[in-house]
Amino acid sequence: MAAGTAVKAFFTFIFDTVHCAGISGRDNGFGNNYVWAGSLESGLQIATHHRKPVMVIIHKSWCTACRNLKPKFANSPEIQTLSKHFVMVNLLDEEEPKNNVFAPDGTYIPRILFISPKGSVDPEIVNEEGSSQHKYFYSKPEQIAKSMRKVLDKYTEEQFDDMRR
Repeated sequence: MAAGTAVKAFFTFIFDTVHCAGISGRDNGFGNNYVWAGSLESGLQIATHHRKPVMVIIHKSWCTACRNLKPKFANSPEIQTLSKHFVMVNLLDEEEPKNNVFAPDGTYIPRILFISPKGSVDPEIVNEEGSSQHKYFYSKPEQIAKSMRKVLDKYTEEQFDDMRR
């Protein structure tokens, strides 16, 4: 029995290590206090495996609004605390997905999208204090944290609903 438990623990460790190997992404100015996934693909794999939502920041190196957001995001204690419950992905320049799913209301930047633990972009999580034309544009850490809390509330409820079935 103990040997079986040890073998299971070993394989769980190996699987988790391999599955999380892509979690060594660059912060691209958004803060090295966060754990960044190495790519969108690895972020989605990690999220599915660990049943966590994903926060995706799409930004460009030449964008003034992106540059203005970076230090605010990087220095936000609230976002840092909430980020522990997310798989964090930031996509710079050519890393932006070409799929229109990641541009639900346009290709402006920066855009912050949230993806369910099952891997689909959640169009309901928007900046409620922002523009009706640019729903995924955030300029203040408080706005981002508010959406993060909304995501956590939503997907925590869903996980409990899944367990009841």
